Amino acid sequence: MKITNRFAALENLNDSDDIKKNTKTSAKESVCLYELKIYTLWFDEECCRFLDQRKQAKMHWLQIPHQGNVESLNNIRREGSRHFRNKKKEY
Repeated sequence: MKITNRFAALENLNDSDDIKKNTKTSAKESVCLYELKIYTLWFDEECCRFLDQRKQAKMHWLQIPHQGNVESLNNIRREGSRHFRNKKKEY
Protein backbone atom coordinates (compact mmCIF):
# COMPACT_ATOMS: atom_id res chain seq x y z
CA MET A 1 0.00 0.00 0.00
CA LYS A 2 2.84 2.40 0.87
CA ILE A 3 4.65 1.70 -2.38
CA THR A 4 1.55 2.44 -4.47
CA ASN A 5 0.99 5.71 -2.68
CA ARG A 6 4.63 6.69 -3.08
CA PHE A 7 4.68 5.92 -6.79
CA ALA A 8 1.45 7.80 -7.28
CA ALA A 9 3.20 10.78 -5.68
CA LEU A 10 6.10 10.36 -8.14
CA GLU A 11 3.87 11.41 -11.00
CA ASN A 12 3.52 14.88 -9.49
CA LEU A 13 7.24 15.39 -8.87
CA ASN A 14 9.43 17.14 -11.43
CA ASP A 15 12.83 17.27 -9.71
CA SER A 16 14.99 14.16 -10.11
CA ASP A 17 16.37 14.54 -6.54
CA ASP A 18 12.83 14.39 -5.14
CA ILE A 19 12.11 11.28 -7.20
CA LYS A 20 15.29 9.62 -6.01
CA LYS A 21 14.59 10.52 -2.38
CA ASN A 22 11.00 9.28 -2.62
CA THR A 23 12.08 5.99 -4.20
CA LYS A 24 14.70 5.37 -1.52
CA THR A 25 12.23 6.15 1.25
CA SER A 26 9.66 3.71 -0.09
CA ALA A 27 12.32 1.03 -0.60
CA LYS A 28 13.56 1.46 2.98
CA GLU A 29 10.06 1.09 4.33
CA SER A 30 9.07 -1.92 2.25
CA VAL A 31 12.20 -4.02 1.64
CA CYS A 32 14.56 -2.76 4.33
CA LEU A 33 17.03 -1.09 1.96
CA TYR A 34 20.20 -0.11 3.78
CA GLU A 35 22.71 2.58 2.91
CA LEU A 36 26.20 1.45 1.90
CA LYS A 37 29.09 2.65 3.98
CA ILE A 38 31.48 5.08 2.37
CA TYR A 39 34.99 3.70 2.66
CA THR A 40 38.22 5.62 2.51
CA LEU A 41 40.84 4.21 0.22
CA TRP A 42 43.96 2.71 1.76
CA PHE A 43 45.91 2.66 -1.50
CA ASP A 44 48.03 5.82 -1.66
CA GLU A 45 51.07 7.26 -3.45
CA GLU A 46 53.47 5.23 -1.31
CA CYS A 47 51.75 2.04 -2.47
CA CYS A 48 52.18 3.17 -6.08
CA ARG A 49 55.87 3.73 -5.38
CA PHE A 50 56.21 0.13 -4.11
CA LEU A 51 54.49 -1.19 -7.22
CA ASP A 52 56.81 0.85 -9.45
CA GLN A 53 59.88 -0.45 -7.60
CA ARG A 54 58.66 -4.02 -7.96
CA LYS A 55 58.02 -3.49 -11.67
CA GLN A 56 61.50 -2.00 -12.18
CA ALA A 57 63.14 -4.88 -10.27
CA LYS A 58 61.26 -7.45 -12.34
CA MET A 59 62.25 -5.77 -15.61
CA HIS A 60 65.88 -5.66 -14.45
CA TRP A 61 65.73 -9.36 -13.52
CA LEU A 62 64.21 -10.27 -16.91
CA GLN A 63 67.00 -8.40 -18.71
CA ILE A 64 69.82 -9.78 -16.56
CA PRO A 65 68.65 -13.02 -14.90
CA HIS A 66 71.22 -13.76 -12.22
CA GLN A 67 70.90 -14.62 -8.53
CA GLY A 68 71.53 -11.06 -7.26
CA ASN A 69 68.59 -9.72 -9.25
CA VAL A 70 66.34 -12.55 -8.04
CA GLU A 71 67.17 -11.73 -4.42
CA SER A 72 66.59 -8.03 -5.01
CA LEU A 73 63.23 -8.74 -6.63
CA ASN A 74 62.18 -11.02 -3.76
CA ASN A 75 63.19 -8.40 -1.16
CA ILE A 76 61.20 -5.69 -2.91
CA ARG A 77 58.19 -8.01 -3.21
CA ARG A 78 58.41 -8.82 0.50
CA GLU A 79 58.65 -5.16 1.50
CA GLY A 80 55.74 -4.24 -0.76
CA SER A 81 53.55 -7.04 0.56
CA ARG A 82 54.38 -6.06 4.14
CA HIS A 83 53.53 -2.44 3.40
CA PHE A 84 50.21 -3.34 1.73
CA ARG A 85 49.28 -5.65 4.60
CA ASN A 86 50.03 -2.94 7.18
CA LYS A 87 48.05 -0.31 5.23
CA LYS A 88 45.06 -2.65 5.05
CA LYS A 89 45.27 -3.34 8.80
CA GLU A 90 45.43 0.39 9.55
CA TYR A 91 42.42 0.92 7.33
